[in-house]
Amino acid sequence: MPCHAFGFAGALMLTAALSVGEASAQAPSDFLGEFEGHFGATAQKFVALAEAMPASAYDWSPGDDVASVARVFMHIARYNYMYVHENMGRETPVSPAEYRSWEDEVTDKDEALDILEASMQYVRSVTESMDVAALDHEVMLYGRNVGEWAVMLQLVTHMKEHLGQSIAYARMNGVVPPWSS
Repeated sequence: MPCHAFGFAGALMLTAALSVGEASAQAPSDFLGEFEGHFGATAQKFVALAEAMPASAYDWSPGDDVASVARVFMHIARYNYMYVHENMGRETPVSPAEYRSWEDEVTDKDEALDILEASMQYVRSVTESMDVAALDHEVMLYGRNVGEWAVMLQLVTHMKEHLGQSIAYARMNGVVPPWSS
């Protein structure tokens, strides 16, 4: 995927603004488009990787007390709902008790894939209904007042971090990520 002008430089600028406590920093006018591009590409890769992993590998973990394949996928699904619901105050079709239980309870490939895909669609539906003015609405994220754009930036950054982890898990299980073959 080509590097966009906003991509690295924009993320660096927004991260710097957050780190020095400038909660009033405004989102760039093209933030939603950039977010949708990064989110869409990452979501597509996550789903493709979840489909490519054999069901027998969903309980695989690289070591004791390290998240399994299924747990990582469910962690992403959980946080997709959590950031949007708990931090941005959007309605969710899934109760917090339900999405908080997935990491410990879901190990079946088909169930995990359905939940992961639904979480991606939930984020898409929320962002499709947002307008630029909502991005600067202040909310709480990890004890700080930030604009909603910062929650969205955290969501996609979180996904990308765990996509890298999932790629490593796949390769350790002999699975080549479908987009790289």
